[in-house]
Amino acid sequence: MSASVMGSKKCLGGVALPERAVAKTARPAGRATGLKVRAASAGGFVPDMPRRNVMNLLLVGAAGLPATSMLGAYAFFFVPQGSGGGGGGLAAKDALGNDVTSKGWLATHQIGDHSLTQGLKGDPTYLVVNDEGKIDNFGINAVCTHLGCVVPWNPTEKKFKCPCHGSQYNAQGRVVRGPAPLSLALAHADINPDTDIVTFTPWTEQDFRTGLDPWWK
Repeated sequence: MSASVMGSKKCLGGVALPERAVAKTARPAGRATGLKVRAASAGGFVPDMPRRNVMNLLLVGAAGLPATSMLGAYAFFFVPQGSGGGGGGLAAKDALGNDVTSKGWLATHQIGDHSLTQGLKGDPTYLVVNDEGKIDNFGINAVCTHLGCVVPWNPTEKKFKCPCHGSQYNAQGRVVRGPAPLSLALAHADINPDTDIVTFTPWTEQDFRTGLDPWWK
């Protein structure tokens, strides 16, 4: 036996054994490579920025439409509505939110009465029953001109007295004691001849109590 042949064999107890062939299994490269390529292709896809912006705008618009509708309904419900008569004025409202009528009001309010209603812009506004037993043609805004407290009517002293800082106003709302610097604002209080509803409209002419232009215009 040649030396080359003997070099390729192992000996065990002086007997040469054939060397065991080691089979190497090669992994197919094509499949793995394909998977990697496909994975890289899927993971690397990013939409361009204009497309993403358009999608975001569509989502925001879809979400905002219901919210806008709800806000509009809320505003429509809570903003006071005009009476539609008396030159586009606003109907006076009682404590229950009902329109004030002259007949209904005078049935429960006597001469000299100053009672609150809801007036222009939702402000608390006094209706005055004059000495003839009729509703006076002006309403008195109850918001104090000092710091905005609601001024109650004192029937015993026949004046308005602010509980916050002591300001006082006469029966027509003219300031007679500070620290309030100005008289209470006025509004016209007219009675609609067709519906008997008391209607407020803005007072824009001279203030009959002071002879001055209205400060609240």
